[in-house]
Amino acid sequence: MEISYLGVLVAAFSSFIIGGVWYSPLLFHKTWAKENGFKDEDLKGGNMAKIFGLSFIASLIISVNLAAFLGPGVTLSWGTAAGALAGLGWVAMAYGVTYLFERKSFKLWLINAGYHVITFTLMGSILALMS
Repeated sequence: MEISYLGVLVAAFSSFIIGGVWYSPLLFHKTWAKENGFKDEDLKGGNMAKIFGLSFIASLIISVNLAAFLGPGVTLSWGTAAGALAGLGWVAMAYGVTYLFERKSFKLWLINAGYHVITFTLMGSILALMS
């Protein structure tokens, strides 16, 4: 199977761009932090190099899997649709099941699942364009 590894890298990196905007004070940071019960000091802790490094590895794995699922020579419309369907039908719904049992809020589900739907959609588009 042919996979565009440059496409995989660009698609994985795109999740960081989307996440940087999505979870910023410009969009959902305040609500996301509140719904998670985080205080400002909670968010200042943690090993950011580890968090970002492991997140990028996970994004690469997601991107490779989506590329393998799409296959080579896919059209932009199918890449975009498949990414959106994977994000909504698999990821968002899996979050939904988990969030129901964990009794997490609908707002938090919308924010986190919405991020993944947008990310998977963009990844599918990038992978289609670069396949």
